[in-house]
Amino acid sequence: MQFANAIRERRLELGLTQTQLAQRAGLRQPEVSRLESGGGTPTIGMLERLAHALELRFVARVDPSC
Repeated sequence: MQFANAIRERRLELGLTQTQLAQRAGLRQPEVSRLESGGGTPTIGMLERLAHALELRFVARVDPSC
């Protein structure tokens, strides 16, 4: 849920609706809603587009200590 809350909080900080965020990210509003409620598994491409739309930097990391 931490990821879902972070998306929602940042969207609200920017004063965006789910529809506006979806348009910025090239997604559909139901996809944004599903991600904000903790459902679905976003692709790397979706994460990159969401980060850009939320004015954030996307960083992917592989941690060998798992």
